[in-house]
Amino acid sequence: MFDYTAPPDLLDGRVILVTGAGRGIGAAAALAYAAHGATVLLLGKTEANLNQVYDQIQAAGYPQAVVIPFNLETALPHQYDELAVMIENEFGRLDGLLHNASIIGPRTSVDQLSGEHFMRVMHVNVNAMFMLTQTLLPLLKLSADGSVVFTSSSVGRKGRAYWGAYGVSKFATEGLMQTLADELDAMGTLRANSLNPGATRTSMRAQAYPAEPPEKNPLPEAIMPVYLYLMGPDSKGVNGQAFNAQ
Repeated sequence: MFDYTAPPDLLDGRVILVTGAGRGIGAAAALAYAAHGATVLLLGKTEANLNQVYDQIQAAGYPQAVVIPFNLETALPHQYDELAVMIENEFGRLDGLLHNASIIGPRTSVDQLSGEHFMRVMHVNVNAMFMLTQTLLPLLKLSADGSVVFTSSSVGRKGRAYWGAYGVSKFATEGLMQTLADELDAMGTLRANSLNPGATRTSMRAQAYPAEPPEKNPLPEAIMPVYLYLMGPDSKGVNGQAFNAQ
């Protein structure tokens, strides 16, 4: 497990957007960021799930979160622009962006993978991630210490059979991170890195490995140290790196 202990006030006053914030790793990250002082923007497609996370943050007495229902599969360009305007009007900047949302698609061989399934996975995991990054970059550049964290996977670092669209989408994720990081390198106030959570007890893991006993893997809460490190000031100057949570 990544060895890091975050001080309680690590993210005081920061505004951080988390995609896929309604459950699993996204929900755990949102709660961890809020617990360390951040105002968290909870973005996801299922409003009921986002509201549950919002209620947990409220009940704990953390800074008030913001629920943003947003479907990355169907969102149009103008909706990304409207999102950026809303954040700018409300907060004036964005200090962190965690790209956590993605879909797995069918786990099958390349010759059995339909073009429709391939394009759906690539749209959610790559196109929407690019749109969100590109649209929010001006707000992230207004932060004195901004961070973009891209969620990767071991299958996005070395290709593996039957991971088709998902694996390719995570290679693209690494590519976008590296390209952006190189462009930001001279800036000093904004960084981009990738993060492979590893095997974690989530519904996506259960979908990928239905025969695996869930208790074999750590809960999302257990892998939060690296999520906190990458969003906080201790990782300032760390740019273009590929991290592993476990």
